[in-house]
Amino acid sequence: MTRRILVLLIALALLGPVTAWAADYQVIVHSTNPTDSLTREQLGKMFLKKIPKWDTGTPVLPVDQLPNSSTRAAFTKIVHGKAVSAVASYWQQQIFAGRDVPPAEKAGDAAILAFVKANPGAIGYVSGEATIDGVKVLAIR
Repeated sequence: MTRRILVLLIALALLGPVTAWAADYQVIVHSTNPTDSLTREQLGKMFLKKIPKWDTGTPVLPVDQLPNSSTRAAFTKIVHGKAVSAVASYWQQQIFAGRDVPPAEKAGDAAILAFVKANPGAIGYVSGEATIDGVKVLAIR
């Protein structure tokens, strides 16, 4: 019996952070996007513009929260495994080298939702408690 409890506690400890992550933000796309899920790696590559197109051929248009947003801090830490400042440094290097520019930034959930609703290739994230209407929430695996 004790062994079962230990195994259960270890399993809960490992699953706990996943539940917490899901509560920090929701990844959203345009309602017509046929994609239902992405891996965390794919998501990160989209926001670093290393995956430029959806499977349909539509350009990926990532949109970030503002740098001081707690939602962006959580998203960046979980998806990229880095602080917002580290990702900003990456983009400074990309700009300086003439390679690319960072994703658009919007102030708050309402602005992110409006951007995603208006752009079929858009992908963004909003806080975990945001009311989602007119967009699709993706599962991240």
